Amino acid sequence: MLKQRILTASILAPIVLCGVFLLPLEAFAVFMGVVTLLGAWEWGPLSGIRSPALRLAYVMVVFLSLILCWGLFGAGIELYLLLPALLLWCISFVWVLRYPAVGGWSSSVVRLAIGVLVLAAAWLSLLKLKSLESGNAWLLLVLLIVWAADIGAYFSGKRWGKVKLAPNVSPGKTREGVYGGLVAVVVTALIFALWNELTGAAIVYLVLLSIIVGFVSVMGDLFESLLKRFTGIKDSGSILPGHGGVLDRIDSILAAAPFFCLGLYFLPIN
Repeated sequence: MLKQRILTASILAPIVLCGVFLLPLEAFAVFMGVVTLLGAWEWGPLSGIRSPALRLAYVMVVFLSLILCWGLFGAGIELYLLLPALLLWCISFVWVLRYPAVGGWSSSVVRLAIGVLVLAAAWLSLLKLKSLESGNAWLLLVLLIVWAADIGAYFSGKRWGKVKLAPNVSPGKTREGVYGGLVAVVVTALIFALWNELTGAAIVYLVLLSIIVGFVSVMGDLFESLLKRFTGIKDSGSILPGHGGVLDRIDSILAAAPFFCLGLYFLPIN
């Protein structure tokens, strides 16, 4: 399984990096749009919808939401559109901690609405980052933060993990793993900041923002785990050998991208 994961990752990583660095904004929007719609297809069963026809209808709803976001892109209100997603991810922290107690999120309709919101917000966030000056670098950083949090958590959890983080949702995750992941995030952010010769205030701010984004990325993974456990689904899909589905790979980005995009707006650059 590990060899299969490594092989798949070695193929995916260059594709993602080429999409980030080589594509212009419009092509990048299409590239990420395809990924988002694949995620929408997999979100259907997590919401209790298994009929291919209904799943396809849901994909079309998400597609229309992306078209709407594209129409509003550049109007100066993109960041405001991200606020509902940020609020949702904050609330999801409570849902994860309280599980197996369920609330309004257990409704199929609510889960479908959540999917539209988080998928569209992440897509819009990545486009906004791409459109910034040095946008490719910021896109790379948010990816590196998510990867550092994941890889750091895996190895530190395997070495020192004892206290379960959310045993009712994801028994394999530990607090020690999260701490190790956040240490990796801090190192990543510091290297990026020093490499780009940011000022002292900007370095401090970027490190703090990266810690928040790294923690939020863990919440994205945990919330998808909550939905999979609630619906009795092991993996969101099987399109990626050794990795499950597309959602299993982008769940952390769904949560991290809006926080990073909005937080970057306040970065002190002078």
